[in-house]
Amino acid sequence: MPHTLPAPWSDRLAGAAAQRRAWNRERGLQPPAGLDFCSNDYLGLRRDPRLARAAAEAAEAFGAGSGAARLLRGDTPLHHTLEQTLAQWKGAESALLFNTGFQCNATVIPALAGKGDAVFSDALNHASLVDGCRMARAGGAAVEVYRHLDLEDLEARLRRIGRQAAGGLALVATDAVFSMDGDAADLPALVEVCARHDALLLVDEAHATGLLGETGAGLAEDQGLKGRIPLLMGTLGKALGSFGAYIACPAPLREHLLNTCRGFIFSTALPPPVLGASLEAIRVGREETWRRERALGHAAALRRALSLPPGPSAIVPLILGEDRRALAWAQALQAQGFDVRAVRPPTVPEGSARLRITTGAHLEEAQVQDLISALGGLS
Repeated sequence: MPHTLPAPWSDRLAGAAAQRRAWNRERGLQPPAGLDFCSNDYLGLRRDPRLARAAAEAAEAFGAGSGAARLLRGDTPLHHTLEQTLAQWKGAESALLFNTGFQCNATVIPALAGKGDAVFSDALNHASLVDGCRMARAGGAAVEVYRHLDLEDLEARLRRIGRQAAGGLALVATDAVFSMDGDAADLPALVEVCARHDALLLVDEAHATGLLGETGAGLAEDQGLKGRIPLLMGTLGKALGSFGAYIACPAPLREHLLNTCRGFIFSTALPPPVLGASLEAIRVGREETWRRERALGHAAALRRALSLPPGPSAIVPLILGEDRRALAWAQALQAQGFDVRAVRPPTVPEGSARLRITTGAHLEEAQVQDLISALGGLS
């Protein structure tokens, strides 16, 4: 017989589920079906046979799994090769691998900021950065949330906290490309603000790595700041089609995180097949520039057709407002063979439920035009 929940827990869960249904906030797992207009596979590398072969070769050489955290017996030459490759690509002195972007952000921030320090976070930062700030607050750090992309608000908060601080340090955290809106931070201006206040800058390039910049290194490269951002986080499971995350940073920061970051210390290391696939993805992504040009070109076409302003990314948000309306549009598009998903609060602010449409190199121009026609039929 399966175990039954204690009655108070059963009642609480049933009540929460009923509330989600009443608010059109119920979520469920939905396998991929139709043309992919919702994943983060921007370069179309997820199913590339070259990545699969590289993964298989790494498994043959080093095994299917790592078997331990890296500080125990989970370290392999492939981990160091990938870290060196990422550091060179990002223009950084070093890099440190993590298992996921969420794990990285949520544990790096509290490893850096503690009692007496202050963390400043953009209002629309990813949930992983938000949770990292919460963990830092639990450790005694002050947390300030500045208005989205409003650097005057950020600077005012830095001045105010700076006057109150007695020996504490400041850390500013921002997404590079914001995952639900597709807009981007002004990194040159952020660098200047941080320099004026001796603040450490952490930039999450999860949705920029592989897609933006002359070599695909990300937003920092795209905005002329390659090698000038002290903490660059990125992921391997979006444009690069593999799995995992990393921090590219100066060597003293890497040494500190390796010794203090609980997300790194207490996690089994990334498995060798993932490392092999990631190395191949970086090579292919850098060499085949048409992939990022196509992904960004498709997004630009969608934005023009939807009368949206130009954007720097392959994320196109179509804000519909009501949860029910966003769900209805997504279901109508799915019925026509387009895998488009509705995003609702609390992932996005109240009243801003939307279709989060993404474009990738795997899509043909005619398929994008078909989606545009289908969207026109819903408006």
